Amino acid sequence: MEHTLPSRDALKAQAKRLRADLAAQGTPITHAQALETLAHQWGARDWNTLSARLGNDAPAGFAPGMAVSGRYLGHRFTGYVKAARMMAHGHWQLTLRFDQPVDVVTSPHFSNFRQQVNCTVDADGASPRKTSDGQPQMVIDMAWRVTSSARST
Repeated sequence: MEHTLPSRDALKAQAKRLRADLAAQGTPITHAQALETLAHQWGARDWNTLSARLGNDAPAGFAPGMAVSGRYLGHRFTGYVKAARMMAHGHWQLTLRFDQPVDVVTSPHFSNFRQQVNCTVDADGASPRKTSDGQPQMVIDMAWRVTSSARST
């Protein structure tokens, strides 16, 4: 059975999680060993072979550590993807961590700041859920997502 390979960023994030999990169990490995292990799991001889299969294309989706910017409830933000899961019909379930908290209340009488949110977005980076004025709750700037480098999580 043929599987679509995840992005390079997603594989590196998976290697980081594997390394942390093994270290927590008392079996520390190097990052290079974690990458080699992932390569074997994907049927490649080694990381370099798997990496060559990935090519140099921009990631087709979202991956942990990926820098993002956009609008949440109409407020501009920058941050990074903390978790990403592809869903049906090209939608993504994301956990985003903002660099600066966003006030999600429009009332002048009180505030409610959020620094991390869970959301669902389509392939264009817009959430299907709308605000009361008909705008998507979350809009991720796709040009920023493709051209920015991944951060360490």
